[in-house]
Amino acid sequence: MLLFLLIAWQSDGLERQRAAIEKQRAAVERQKSSVRQQVKLTPAVEGSFFVISDPVNRGDGYACPPLPAIRQQALIDSASRKTQVPADLISAVIEQESGFRPCSVSEKGAMGLMQLMPSTADDLGVQDPFDPDQNVEAGAALLKTLLERYDGDLNRVLGAYNAGPGTVDEAGGVPAIPETMKYVEGILGRLQKHD
Repeated sequence: MLLFLLIAWQSDGLERQRAAIEKQRAAVERQKSSVRQQVKLTPAVEGSFFVISDPVNRGDGYACPPLPAIRQQALIDSASRKTQVPADLISAVIEQESGFRPCSVSEKGAMGLMQLMPSTADDLGVQDPFDPDQNVEAGAALLKTLLERYDGDLNRVLGAYNAGPGTVDEAGGVPAIPETMKYVEGILGRLQKHD
């Protein structure tokens, strides 16, 4: 009897794992579909997935063109109204993260305009991280949380957006990670230009 219960328990665990894998596959297919809708791929590259490690400086615009300026502004204004995060901060983060390219994917797997990591997108309830509305709203909500956590200290907020709050807390400020330091400086520079 005990052996039967053990086999049944293991079988149930395998079924849960299979269901989780199928759920992940469905999410990947939704993301691919979203990318195909946003970017017209030629038959020669159909089925490929573009990884843009430095989307701002890529230069060719082929894989993932930036959103039109009017669409950018509408997304930013909407997210700013919903979260009370300044529009210029949202805009500067998007420009730094993806160059306003909605199908950007980093080498580490961050996705969309505000480069949400898969776990962050899940935590924020994002169904499709390549959907500009969902991505920007979630990224702005994350910025709002970080602004509250760090009492508006933009150095720590931006450091945490890039490297994670744990890393910023451990360092007591912007961590001495060259990528993160450059990231914070880049966004603060953009914000100064808007002042």
